Amino acid sequence: MNTDKSDGSTNNDETNTGEAIEDEWMIRPCQTYKEEYSDCRSIKSRFQQYFVFGHTTDCSQWKRDTDNCYKWTDKKDLKAAKNLIDSEKQRRLARLRAHYGNNVWTKRISPPADWNKPLPDYLQKEYEYTYLNVKSKEMRGEVPPQTDLQPPSCTII
Repeated sequence: MNTDKSDGSTNNDETNTGEAIEDEWMIRPCQTYKEEYSDCRSIKSRFQQYFVFGHTTDCSQWKRDTDNCYKWTDKKDLKAAKNLIDSEKQRRLARLRAHYGNNVWTKRISPPADWNKPLPDYLQKEYEYTYLNVKSKEMRGEVPPQTDLQPPSCTII
C-alpha cells in the first residue's frame, strides 16, 4: 500500500517491476521539464507573461513535472509516472481546446475528390528547378547527379 508523505514523495511500494505503462511515450526527457521550469521563471518570460496575460503565470506545474520525471527515471515510481502522464494529457487538452471547440469550420471526413490533380502550368514551371524535383529525378535515375542546381541564366554587366 502506498502512503503519501507531506512533501509529496512516496515510499517504494509503488515502483515499476518491469511492466509497461500505458501512454509512457508521452513522458518527455527530464531535461525538457527542467528547461521549461527555468524558462517560465526567467525575467524575460515574466515580462512576456505580464504583457500577454496582465499577470505572471504559475510555474509550479513545471516544477512538479520535473520532480515527477526524476522520480520516474531514477526510482521507477509508478505514481510519479502516472501524475506526469496526467499532466501531459491536461497540457495537450488545453492546447487543443480551441480546435475541439471549433464550431465555425466543418471538418473534412475525406480528402477532396481532385486532391491529386496536376499543378497549374505556372507552378509546374516554378517546380522544374527546385531542389526537391531535381533530387527526386536523381533518385529515380532520370538525370545524372548534379552539383549546380541553378537554371540557365544570363548576367548583364
